[in-house]
Amino acid sequence: MSEVINNMKTRRSIRKYKPDMIPEDVLNRIIEAGTYAATGMGKQSPIIIAVTNKEIRDKFSKMNAEIMGVDSDPFYGAPVVLIVLADKSRPTYVYDGSLVMGNLMLAAHAEGIGSCWIHRAKEEFESAEGKAFLKSLGIEGDYEGIGHCVLGYVDGEEPKAMPRKENYVYCVK
Repeated sequence: MSEVINNMKTRRSIRKYKPDMIPEDVLNRIIEAGTYAATGMGKQSPIIIAVTNKEIRDKFSKMNAEIMGVDSDPFYGAPVVLIVLADKSRPTYVYDGSLVMGNLMLAAHAEGIGSCWIHRAKEEFESAEGKAFLKSLGIEGDYEGIGHCVLGYVDGEEPKAMPRKENYVYCVK
């Protein structure tokens, strides 16, 4: 079995992280993999915002928790949050951003880093606070939040894959 297929089969969502920061070179390789995701007509509509600053990370965690209606950390203690947004002017923007998220999670797993896709980025960046954050970074345009890819070292055992369900694939010959 190829290493890529093995990574696809063994990657799991992680929901408990150590506070240790990921080395910059490892993080850069993960981010670079995200930039190579397939996009509609090769237009590369998504952008990635890498948040390693704890204060900003905690601010987004709080925003996310408020949207979800909880007071816990929806980022599960992960020290890194990669926020994926995509340009709404592209008809394939949601799919493009989703493929970026997939690449980020697979690359993280290949690097020995845990990951999890956290939702509610759409709502965060529809808010005045989210729009102001993008403006503060010089990001202009009509972007929609696709997801947060939280990253960190796994605290505990990685979960095992659930058995694949029957009737998952239908072949027409």
